[in-house]
Amino acid sequence: QVHLRESGGGSVQAGGSMRLSCIFSARIFRTYVVGWFRQAPGKEREFVATITSLGSTTYYADPVKGRFTISRDNAKNTVYLQMNSLKPEDTGLYYCAANTGPSATIWANDYDYWGQGTQVTVSS
Repeated sequence: QVHLRESGGGSVQAGGSMRLSCIFSARIFRTYVVGWFRQAPGKEREFVATITSLGSTTYYADPVKGRFTISRDNAKNTVYLQMNSLKPEDTGLYYCAANTGPSATIWANDYDYWGQGTQVTVSS
């Protein structure tokens, strides 16, 4: 069984920065594609970023390109999401997820394991 735990959320003013962490329990974590998703109140869950198992390839949603950076440290079983120049529209519950398939994907249905989420609130 794979367990994921997000941390690092909180409240920040617009223009600020925040780093989220996602820690995995699985010993074979390094073989998983990992993604970050978010869900704002009243909206559907949306893709934010994803990273391949060795960190060689990343993809970002258009609204966060140039502001967010996804990275991973396989020795620590951890994936990070560095968020800069935050905007109020970045507010939401942020989830990390693991995909045991071979390729990075932006589709939530492709991910097999999910964390409980961490809240990010950006005030104007």
